[in-house]
Amino acid sequence: MEKSVETVSGNIVDIVGRRVFPGSSMLTPSEFGRVAVVHGTVAVVSDPHEIGNVLGVSGVKYMIEDGSMSPLKFYFGAPSCVPATFFETSGAVKIEIARGYSKLVDGHAPMLGGEELRKYAGFGISTDHECTTEAEALEKIGAGMMIQIREGSAARNFDDLISIIDEHQESCMFCSDDKHPDDLLAGHIRDLVKRAVNYGVDVMKVLQVASLNPVLHYGLDVGMLRAGDPADFLVIDNLDDFNVLKTYIDGNLVADGKRTLVPRRSSKIVNNFKAREKRVEEFALPYTGKTGIERMNVIEAIENQIITEKTTATPTVVDGYVVSDTERDILKIAVLNRYEDKRPAIGFVKNFNLREGAIASSVAHDSHNIIAVGATDEEICRAVNLVIRESGGISAVSRETEAVLPLPIAGIMSNEDYATVAEKYTRIDRIAKELGSTLHAPFMTLSFMALLVIPKLKLSDKGLFDVEKFEFVDLFE
Repeated sequence: MEKSVETVSGNIVDIVGRRVFPGSSMLTPSEFGRVAVVHGTVAVVSDPHEIGNVLGVSGVKYMIEDGSMSPLKFYFGAPSCVPATFFETSGAVKIEIARGYSKLVDGHAPMLGGEELRKYAGFGISTDHECTTEAEALEKIGAGMMIQIREGSAARNFDDLISIIDEHQESCMFCSDDKHPDDLLAGHIRDLVKRAVNYGVDVMKVLQVASLNPVLHYGLDVGMLRAGDPADFLVIDNLDDFNVLKTYIDGNLVADGKRTLVPRRSSKIVNNFKAREKRVEEFALPYTGKTGIERMNVIEAIENQIITEKTTATPTVVDGYVVSDTERDILKIAVLNRYEDKRPAIGFVKNFNLREGAIASSVAHDSHNIIAVGATDEEICRAVNLVIRESGGISAVSRETEAVLPLPIAGIMSNEDYATVAEKYTRIDRIAKELGSTLHAPFMTLSFMALLVIPKLKLSDKGLFDVEKFEFVDLFE
């Protein structure tokens, strides 16, 4: 930055650079950068563990190389744990981050408290983005951790945590974590800044959370409008609406109004996908118990959360097979190993509310196997095979309709431009809701049903997993 006598008439120069975790945008870093700058984002901190699980070190290098094509400043961390547990099949081995390298360690500790939390923080874990209640966030702040207030497509914790900023603004940051392309197109961290100010939080405290805290915590080379700093800033209309008029990175205009000035770059396709198309009978579940007596463990999805509840229900048996029961909203869910050709693991889930049809995805945290839920075995099989044929993607099927968004890059990212990806995703999301789903983000919620480190009951390609017991459990009790 250099002093200038020029002024920007009628506008306010915003000193904020927004930093978040891009998460599951289904876009390559370079394409993510094209749309993020429109919303005033100048830098992001990202954990590339998603592609790290699929492709290992080469996947992490891919993200770094692709991100280097964008003016948006990417700061990638080394994935601390790949896969998320030893109870999943992943395309890579676990990566240990040694504190001896004097690097910051980001945490993932939902519901951790008491003495266990103090020990956890004592090992140098500096942040957490899994808080779902104010009490949990305050306890972690008391343990010396920075809280990343998350507002993604499925995990929406902003409303529950925003009140902590008033007295703890120095210990907070904003985080999007996992945000689908249509939500990203609509807005980014700027929206959280506006919501926080409208909530009544002092604007300077909000700007500290959105910009200063991430720069200082991570030691980022991002400008803070001091002489000699990189010229990273944005121009907004006012401190109430925060509409972004212009975005500058390193002194270069990268977004003007709602128009990105960042040219589109071609991204190479890399993948690790070995699953072959499935037969309907592979999703059949024979029943050998006593109908009406035996109960089965059921995953209960929760709106706007990635945690689940554990419940039980009597199985619905037709012709000797356990099937989905749309009347009770107990649907069959399946997870398939994408790195080997194996039979799917089968479970049951509530709160997807599909009356017919099925949805499937190869975005399934953290190992990114194929996950599907549906009303019938035949529809589940069709949805899964659509994903397999594309070597990755998300799909939705009904009796008459089939739709798929191909994700050929590691099975988690598209090679198309952000507007096209958002349009295709919106169509598939609409189909899922027409099938009956009442979830705000059914595909994002589905993607977390296989994440074994987030309570309480999840399904991996090896079976049903009780996170609190940290062990596999039988489907039937």
